Amino acid sequence: MTQRSPLGQVRGHGSAKEGVRHWWAQRLTSVALIVLGCWFVVSLLALPGLDYSIVAAWMRTPATAVALILFVAVAAWHSQLGVQVVLEDYVHEAGMKTLLLALVTFAHVALAAAGVFAVLRVAFGAPA
Repeated sequence: MTQRSPLGQVRGHGSAKEGVRHWWAQRLTSVALIVLGCWFVVSLLALPGLDYSIVAAWMRTPATAVALILFVAVAAWHSQLGVQVVLEDYVHEAGMKTLLLALVTFAHVALAAAGVFAVLRVAFGAPA
């Protein structure tokens, strides 16, 4: 038997003691995606055209390449956090939930790595 009130027992923690951290990560990645998404759209609209040579030249600038890598990484992280919540809420069998969470995590890491690789390949001047 504990002497703590029910509110004191759960304050700031979910059942896994990670609820607040997960919630904050979702909110911070959302804000980062708003900023990076707006930058991305405005930057593309400011280009004189959208053919490969113009976009590749734009991607070859260091600041653009870094911002695109951040955009890819943050988008993958935010997506993984959202899919994780859906799986935790709607998959009830423990073994299946664990398997799906692992697969989703690996898939998001693979997608982020592929996106970063694509940005770096264009940024360092790989031929089309």
